[in-house]
Amino acid sequence: YACAYSGAEMFMPGPHLKPEPLAEIIATEKITVAAGVPSIWNGLYHELRQNPRDISSVRALIVGGSAMPRSLIKAYEKDLHVNVLHAWGMTETSPLGTVSKLQSHHANLTDEEKWDIKAKQGYVVPGIEMRIVNDEGEELPWDGTTMGEVQVRGPWVVRDYYKLEGSSNQFTKDGWFRTGDVATISDDGYMQITDRTKDLIKSGGEWISSVELENTLMAHPAVREAAVIAIPDERWAERPLAAIVLTEDAGDITADDLREFLLPKVAKFWIPDKFVFIAEIPKTSVGKFDKKVLRRRYTAGELG
Repeated sequence: YACAYSGAEMFMPGPHLKPEPLAEIIATEKITVAAGVPSIWNGLYHELRQNPRDISSVRALIVGGSAMPRSLIKAYEKDLHVNVLHAWGMTETSPLGTVSKLQSHHANLTDEEKWDIKAKQGYVVPGIEMRIVNDEGEELPWDGTTMGEVQVRGPWVVRDYYKLEGSSNQFTKDGWFRTGDVATISDDGYMQITDRTKDLIKSGGEWISSVELENTLMAHPAVREAAVIAIPDERWAERPLAAIVLTEDAGDITADDLREFLLPKVAKFWIPDKFVFIAEIPKTSVGKFDKKVLRRRYTAGELG
């Protein structure tokens, strides 16, 4: 309701979420603020690089739904001069929980340092409390490295689900809502999503973040999209598989090329055992990567 509340005109793109018509809408209607998930903005970026349009009306590109790669934030701001605003929330938080805006004490940072901050989901908005906890429900430190499940509470955070059996498991006894997101929180309160609990990969007793792997892979200039899922492994229980969509001008990129690209950037045991090159990552109705479909395709033997 923010548009109506502020007296702004709202443009609903309807089913036109493909990059080309979306770019036309933004350019023709002189959109000033746009919100969407990272895969939408990823497609739009590549469309605008191949077929430039005047999008100078855009004051802010708001990102939610999942983590946007730092490389894509940098690309929008450096190449297209569009300000990117990371946010996090859920229907259950009505919906905004955090926003990643630079503060006054960040003014003297380098652009690279500012993009590091913008890649985080940010600090809580007024009225929201947040914490991260371990599997035993113990609160974890805000040190920027310790990962835990995000829990929130506040006046407009859901307290129950209507007639939904078993929903009480989503809430702690002291009133916190279990979001299912896994994150770190820095000492100055900036939260950064590392994964969903259902998408984390546990390999040999160690956790691997599918989101971090995806974002690192998408920093490669030849990679348009990357989605990482866990696949069964007799020795390690689970190992990562990376589904890759290459850019049109990628050339002869191989799995070994991507392994070499990852080696200096992530722990060696994080390197996916398998890379599969596909035409498109399946997506949900709102444009998020649909990992359930990828898992089904792997089980059916369609991903090697």
